[in-house]
Order: sequence, then C-alpha cells, then structure tokens
Amino acid sequence: MEEMAYSDNCIDLTTYWDRHRRICVPCERKPGHEVNPNCGRDDEGGIHQAVFRKCKPNTFNNGSSAYCQNCSPCPPGISVLKLCTLTSDTICQERSRNELTTVAFSKSAATLAATTSISPAATTTTYNTAISQDKGSPQTTALWAVPITIIFVILLAAAVVCALKLKKRGGLLKSVCYKRRTSYKNEGFSPISTPGTNSEEVEDILNDKILSAPLHTVLDDLDVLEELVILLDPDAQGIKNTKHLASYCSFPSTWITYAYSMKESKSPLKAVLEGVTSKQPDWTVGHLVNLLRQMGRNDAIAVLTKLRPSQCHYF
Repeated sequence: MEEMAYSDNCIDLTTYWDRHRRICVPCERKPGHEVNPNCGRDDEGGIHQAVFRKCKPNTFNNGSSAYCQNCSPCPPGISVLKLCTLTSDTICQERSRNELTTVAFSKSAATLAATTSISPAATTTTYNTAISQDKGSPQTTALWAVPITIIFVILLAAAVVCALKLKKRGGLLKSVCYKRRTSYKNEGFSPISTPGTNSEEVEDILNDKILSAPLHTVLDDLDVLEELVILLDPDAQGIKNTKHLASYCSFPSTWITYAYSMKESKSPLKAVLEGVTSKQPDWTVGHLVNLLRQMGRNDAIAVLTKLRPSQCHYF
C-alpha cells in the first residue's frame, strides 16, 4: 500500500520542504524507527504526524536507513547466534564439524587456564599461530616446539600441586565433618562402586549428610563446582561429560548445543545444575551421584566428598 505524501514539492518521501531555504531536506534517522512520509510535514510547515514511527515486529533499523528492513532468516544448517531486534539484524553462526572433536592440546589449555589463570583462547592462539608458520623449515619447527614443551611441563607441575592440596584438604574435611559408615542405601540408588578401590574405600567415599544435601549445595560450593567444571565440561573421546549428564536430565539436544556455544561466558555444567535445581527443587546430591555413576565418572564423584553441607561445623 502506497503511503500518502504530505508535500507537493518533495517527491522523495524521506525529505520535507524547508520554506526558508526553499529546498527539500532529508529527514533525520533514528535506530529502531522509520520516518513517516515527508517527516509528517506539509509544504506550509503544518505537522500531520510525528517524524518517526516504531519498526514493526520482525523488522529492524540500525539507523543507517530511513526505513525498517525485514529481519534475515538463518539458512538451513546454520544456527541463530543472536535474534533480530529493533536495532540489529539476526546474527547467524555456522557450527564447525570439528567443534566436538577438539584436539588433546585444547583440553590441556583449558585445564591450564583454570589452574594458572591463563586464558584458553590466548593459549590456543599461540599454538595455532606457531603451527601456521612454515612447516617445512626445521628452524621454525624448533621454535614452536619449545613453548609447547614448556606448557606441558607447567601443566604437569600444576597437576601435582593441585593433587597434593586436594588430598590434604580432603583429609581435614573427613576428620571434622565425616563419620565412617557401613553403607548407603536409598530408594532409587545403588551403592557406589569405584574401580581400583577396595570395599572399605567405597564405603567411606560419601556420607549420608552429603548424599541427602540439596543439589544447590554443589552450586554454593565454588571450589567443588570449579573442579567439576574442569573434569566434566571438556570434550574427550571415549569419556562422558556434561553433554551426557544434560541428556540424562532430559535436556533437549538444541539446549545442550546452545549451552556449549556460550561456553566462553558460562560453564555448561553450571547451566545444567541451575536448570535441574529450578525444575526439580527436591533433587539431592545423591541424585547427581547416581547419574555420575551411570556415566562412569567416579573421579567427579570423588570431588563431591569435599562438599560441606550446612550440618557440618568447622573449627
């Protein structure tokens, strides 16, 4: 439907007649809006409408045009990174086929970032820059091989230090909060079995206070949550991770894909735990332990022994 013009002198509807200069002047532009015909003015200076009107749904204007434009759809096979707004068009992002097959070095870089405050993006950039240089030159190969060796040495040292600290902390917590028990049995759960440990160690791995604590206890304990993120968020071939945990909790694949696309700003594991506590407020740590046991992630179960439920008293 053609819009009604208010000016006889200005054919271009995005302009209005300036009586003093006796010329057609372009209307101002405003993000999220489009101009009314002849800025809503007639040739005698009369005002019939406001200069602007708000963009209709599924249209946008970033201020570079006089009129709103239709939002662009993402082509098949390309996911939506950011929805269209009144001031910006849809932003699409194509997922790489290699996104789920990250090389081992990327996993090590993520662990290093969590333990030594080094950005995974910065570490990966250094690695990619080194290998993108002349591969045929022995001198170039030697130059990037040295930093890689240093990084792995630092990783190994950091892992040893962390293991010693965690072992010491675990001993202190057990001596204050935990009491030895014979077994844990509850409806819907089976006794936890840890490969490579004897029955006495299995019985002592978790106590009733931890298993019956609300699931949000994991979110409240930042130290435990950080260790679980380091263990479960990375992709490693043959090892179940946060994606499998989310699937067990009935999250759809599209939600899981989106959670991992936002991994740089928020941990997928934290998003899963927050979603579960919201949908299932009666869930306990025991429910999480049962799922981890089905995934074969006894290393993550061991981290839960460091939880400090509110029933514990520290001196």
